[in-house]
Amino acid sequence: MSPATPLPWHAAIIDLDGTMVDTVGDFDAALNRTLAELDQPAIQRAFIERTVGKGSEHLIRRTLAEVGAPAELYEAAWAAYQRHYRHINGAHSAVYSGVLEGLQALRARGLRLACLTNKPGEFARELLARKGLDGHFEVVFGGDAFERKKPDPLPLLRTCEALGTAPAQTLMVGDSSNDCQAARAAGCPVVLVRYGYNHGEPVEASQPDRVIDRLDALLQP
Repeated sequence: MSPATPLPWHAAIIDLDGTMVDTVGDFDAALNRTLAELDQPAIQRAFIERTVGKGSEHLIRRTLAEVGAPAELYEAAWAAYQRHYRHINGAHSAVYSGVLEGLQALRARGLRLACLTNKPGEFARELLARKGLDGHFEVVFGGDAFERKKPDPLPLLRTCEALGTAPAQTLMVGDSSNDCQAARAAGCPVVLVRYGYNHGEPVEASQPDRVIDRLDALLQP
């Protein structure tokens, strides 16, 4: 799209983990420190890549089940995980190539930007600040901001309300079927990045409007 071409969107809602920042290293460190504290075996990174994206509660429950730990350990695991993640947040993660340039290009075209993630809001805001991305977003909503998380459409609809834009004119950019399902149910157009975490499935299977290899390719034809 040339700078003179009017965009079909007034705003963009952008996911965080797997879309803007590769955070598997943070999850790996926090989860395995938690498991070690609870005298449980370590978890493999490949499992984490397949499992992240549906919120911390889901990740911890699935991790405990994967290592054969009793479900009764959940409360202790939750507390330990929050403590460890808070300590290492951003230390083992990296911004994907093209993200900063993509955000700058979207803002230069006049789009209002929101970050919407299933990560707890405190951790999301800290991570964006530590990676120098926080100044691009008018609002940041985590998985604890609303009654339900993606793939439910509620977080997208509430984010559109906060931005003051109609869903049909608010683009969702994510990396997984969660993002695509939520966008379709909310009435938002949706673009997925190919490189993120999609539960081991190709993002094309979710049938988004478009798949891109870098965020800064979003405004290209």
